[in-house]
Amino acid sequence: MSDEEDAEDDRTTACGPQGPNGLDGLEDVLATLAYLLTRSQEHERRTAKAGITAARSDVYLLRALAERAEASRVSDLADRLMVKPSHVTRQIDRLQGQQLVERSQDAQDRRARQVAITPGGREVLDRLKQANIIGLADALDGVPEADVVTTATVLRHLIDRYVHRVRATGADEDPLPDRTDGAAGAPGPAAGARTAAYQGG
Repeated sequence: MSDEEDAEDDRTTACGPQGPNGLDGLEDVLATLAYLLTRSQEHERRTAKAGITAARSDVYLLRALAERAEASRVSDLADRLMVKPSHVTRQIDRLQGQQLVERSQDAQDRRARQVAITPGGREVLDRLKQANIIGLADALDGVPEADVVTTATVLRHLIDRYVHRVRATGADEDPLPDRTDGAAGAPGPAAGARTAAYQGG
């Protein structure tokens, strides 16, 4: 076997039994899924049903706060969300205006403020998550539970690797702006993929 044939064999092995088409198919599926999940009209429909006005990134901020039993500093939230602190501050202003989060003084640093999700914010987040779960259950009807578990495991691994890459490059930035102009202004697959990566789903 020639050196070129050896190299080709190594590439095929690295891509798995399906070869490069397996990754091509996955990329296409993720881009399409990101586009469908981040359509402005669908997001606005879900949040309106929950009784709030919130950008997609605001909902993910609520998720980050709900994961913690205690309040969080803005700097810690910005690090968690991989965005600039100024962006988190704007988010908190919007959410506090709807009584979904509350600020308090940091006991260790009187110049700093801490942020926590309110009971009302947690209730709204629970309603949004339940709506998502119902939608997933309908879309995955007939798919074996074992396949769903495997898919979730693979996607968590993918998210962890992407987050690690972003942190390694120090590429913290404001996320893509939320579009509100309907399907005509909806982000394309590449933009949708970035938005979905920021959200985590």
